[in-house]
Amino acid sequence: MTGKKIDVDKLDLELMKEKTTENPGTLPYAHHSGSAIIKPEDKGKITGRAVAAMHSQTDMQMAQIYEQMQVLAEQAKKIQARIEVSERIYQASISFEPLINHRYFLYQKSDGSDFMSMIAPEEWGRKKDWASFVAEVKLLADHTWEILRENT
Repeated sequence: MTGKKIDVDKLDLELMKEKTTENPGTLPYAHHSGSAIIKPEDKGKITGRAVAAMHSQTDMQMAQIYEQMQVLAEQAKKIQARIEVSERIYQASISFEPLINHRYFLYQKSDGSDFMSMIAPEEWGRKKDWASFVAEVKLLADHTWEILRENT
């Protein structure tokens, strides 16, 4: 064996005790030359990626909820329009009994009063009894009226 001789008297056993452990697997660094390399993780990079992924996912979910809200808002507008036309029809003059799922026509006379008819605007002859066509409607089972065509 060649090399430098170790002077055992100069060894500081207390100092060496501080640099060794009985459980080397708990050290935050490699404890001998054959150990796996342990690199500290960049916690900011890890957190940044996680936050970016979280924002991407939640933005997508918020967009889906927003689209659902738009659909619901459109449905609410259609229901509100049905309520408004239904109230107008039930205050109009109706000289027949309307049947569910049949089409009827709402007109306004020149004096401002409304009336319902079974005759479409294009079916009237020269002598029409109305000033303006309001809407073509269909009576639904819940006794509201669906607007099929409006005079816009």
